[in-house]
Amino acid sequence: MKSRLALALTTALALPLAGCGPSEPPAGADTAATAPTEANPFFAASTLPLQYPPFDRIRDEHYAPAFERGMSEHRAEIEAIAGNTEAPTFENTIVAMERAGQTLRRVSAVFFNLAGAHTNEAIQKVQAEMAPRLSAHNDAILLNGALYERVKALYEQRDQLGLDAESRRLLERYHTDFVRAGAQLSEADKEQLKAINSELASLQTRFGQNVLREVNASAVLFDSREELAGLSEAEIAAASKAAEEAGHEGKFLIALQNTTGQPPLTDMTNRDARRKLFTASIMRGSRGGEYDNREVVARIVKLRAERARLLGYPNHAAYVLEDATAQTTTAVNDLLAKLAPAAVANARREAADMQKIIDAEGGGFELAAWDWQHYAEKVRQARYDFDASALRPYFELNNVLVNGVFYAANRLYGLNFTERTDLPTYHPDVRVWEVTDADGSQLAFFLGDFYARPSKRGGAWMNSYVQQNKLFGTKPVVANHQNIPKPPEGEPTLMTFDEVTTMFHEFGHALHGMFSDVTYPRFAGTSVPRDFVEYPSQVNEMWATWPEVLANYARHYQTGEPIPQALVDKVLATETFNQGHATTEYLAASLIDQAFHQLGPDQVPDDVIAFEAEALKQAGVDFAPVPPRYRTTYFSHVFSGGYSAGYYSYIWSEVLDADSVEWFKENGGLKRENGDHFRRTLLSRGGSVDAMQLFRDFRGRDPQIRPLLVRRGLVDDTAQQR
Repeated sequence: MKSRLALALTTALALPLAGCGPSEPPAGADTAATAPTEANPFFAASTLPLQYPPFDRIRDEHYAPAFERGMSEHRAEIEAIAGNTEAPTFENTIVAMERAGQTLRRVSAVFFNLAGAHTNEAIQKVQAEMAPRLSAHNDAILLNGALYERVKALYEQRDQLGLDAESRRLLERYHTDFVRAGAQLSEADKEQLKAINSELASLQTRFGQNVLREVNASAVLFDSREELAGLSEAEIAAASKAAEEAGHEGKFLIALQNTTGQPPLTDMTNRDARRKLFTASIMRGSRGGEYDNREVVARIVKLRAERARLLGYPNHAAYVLEDATAQTTTAVNDLLAKLAPAAVANARREAADMQKIIDAEGGGFELAAWDWQHYAEKVRQARYDFDASALRPYFELNNVLVNGVFYAANRLYGLNFTERTDLPTYHPDVRVWEVTDADGSQLAFFLGDFYARPSKRGGAWMNSYVQQNKLFGTKPVVANHQNIPKPPEGEPTLMTFDEVTTMFHEFGHALHGMFSDVTYPRFAGTSVPRDFVEYPSQVNEMWATWPEVLANYARHYQTGEPIPQALVDKVLATETFNQGHATTEYLAASLIDQAFHQLGPDQVPDDVIAFEAEALKQAGVDFAPVPPRYRTTYFSHVFSGGYSAGYYSYIWSEVLDADSVEWFKENGGLKRENGDHFRRTLLSRGGSVDAMQLFRDFRGRDPQIRPLLVRRGLVDDTAQQR
C-alpha cells in the first residue's frame, strides 16, 4: 500500500517519501553526484517506449545523486507554489503539486522496486541513508504552513470553484492528506512529528532489511539425503546445489520463504527434519544476533502510537482506519471476532482428523505445528483420494501464465500479449510483454519476475514503474513478482496450486494498474484504500479454476494431455478443505497487527513475543498447531510495508470479492460484457471515486458477507448479511 502522505506528492511505491534534508550528497556519493547530467538516466524521462526504465543504463551509483537532484528540484517547485503571490487557484496550487517532483518520481519508482526485487549492499546502504531524509522531505511539504493555507483556502471554496468530480476529489484528498500529516499542529508539535517520522523511516527500513538478511541466514542445512525423504528428486537436487554453492558440498540446503509454514513440510516424512525446518522459520528475528527484530518492533510500535496521539488519535490503528473503508477499530475488531471462533473450531476438527491418522500409524506423538501440512495432505488424500503433488505436472509456469492468466484476460477484456525481448531488464529471469487493448491500441508493458533468489524479498506483489494519468499522458508499466523456487537448469518449472492461484491474484493487481483511466497521478491504478486494494486481485483468482480457463492451461508438461476431469473434480471438492487452518493462521496475524497498533504509547511491551502470545490467547486463537501466518519479528507487511493496522484488509476485501464472484456467476462468468462492466465501473477508476461507491457502481448494492462465510466453510443457520 502506498503511504497516503507519499501518494499526494510523489506516487513512489515503497516508502513514504518525505521531507527536506541537507542538500549535500551522502557520504561516498561525491563522485557520482558530480557526474555529467547525461550519464545519470534518472535526470530525464526515459526515451524508451512508454518511458520504460532503461535498466541497462542504471547503476547503483546513480541512485544517490538522483535522489539529491530529485529532492532539490521538488523542494524548489514546492517553495514556488507556497510562495506564489497570486491568489490560490486549483491550477496554480493543486495541479502544480501534481506536476512537481518528476525526477524524484522516476528514481523512487525504480529504486524502491529494486530494493524489494533485486537488492544488494549498495542499494541497502542508499536505502538506509535516504529513508530519514525522504521522510523529512515529505514532512517539509506537508507541514509547510503557507502551502497548507493555500490548500485550505481552496478547500473552503470548493463549492464555488466549478470543478469536475475528479478534480474536486483531488482537492479534498490533498486537504485530508495535509491535515492527517499534521499541518494543523503547533510548530513545536510539528518538530516532534518530524523527529518521529524520521526515526520511523529508519527503523522500518532496518526491519525490512533484517528480515531479508535473516531469511537468508536461516536457510536450513541437512547432513543427509535421508532427512529429505519425501521430497522429489528435483527438490533434493536443488537443495544439494544450494548447499554446494554455499560451500557445504555433500549436504543439502533449504531456503526459507517468508511465511511461518514452509512448503517442503508437506512432503517431508522425517519428523525431526520437519521440526528443524519449522523451528528455523518461526525463530527468525527473535533468536539474538544482528538481525534480531524484537527491539526494533517495540520502538516502531511506540513511535507510531506517539505519532497517533500527537495527531489527536487514541492509537495508530484508529489513525490508519479512519482513512480506510473500515473507518473504525470497532468495525475491524467486530469482523475478526465474528470469524475467529468458527475458524478455530474448524481448525480443531481438522487437527482431530490428523491425530487419528497419526495414532493409526502408531506415531506416538501429538500433532504439532511442524506436522500440520504433512498430515493435512494425508487427510486430503484419504478423504478425496487426492494427492496435491499430482497437480504439478499440469501446472508448468509458462503454460499457466500464457494459456491461463493471459488467456482469461483476453476472453474477459480483449487484451493481447506480445513478449518483448528488446527491452532491458534488471535480472535475466525477468520477462516483458507489451499489452494491447481490444481495439489494438497499446495499453501497457507488463513485467513478470517469478523466481525466488537471495536478493529478493519474500512473498508476491505488484508494483508500478510508470503510472497512467492524463496530466502527463503516460501509460502504465507494471510488474508482478513471485518467489517460485527455480528448478535446476533444463528442468521445467512445475507450480503448486497455491502458486497458480497467486499468479492469478497478482495479475489482478496488474490489471488494476493497467486499466487505470484517470486524469491525476494521485488517483492512478491501485491508489485506493488499503482494505480495498486486495479486492480486485482476489476477484481475479476465480479464473484459475473456471472450467474454460483451466482446460486451456492445465496440460501435462510432457504429453500435453489435459488435466483429467476426475482430478479437477477433486481440486474443486477440496476448495473448503483445511480452511480452518488457513483462516485461523490469517486471523492470528491480523489480530497481532491490531493488538500492537491499538496500544497507547505508554502500553507498549518490552517483550514483544510474550505480548504476541497473550494477544492470541485473549482473542481465542492460541491454538499451538496453527501458529500465525507471520510472527511479529518477520511480519514485514506491518513493520516495514504499508499494512500497519491493515493486515485485516485481505479478509475485509474478501467480503467484496466473494460477493463479486457471485455476480460474475449470476451473469454468465467469463464474458466480455462482464469484464467490460467490471473495468468501466471499477478497475479503471483508481482512487478517483470513493471505494465503496465503486463497489456499488459495479454490484448495484452494498456488499453482503454470506458469500464469504460459505466460501470459508464458516456459514451456519444464524449467518447474517452485513
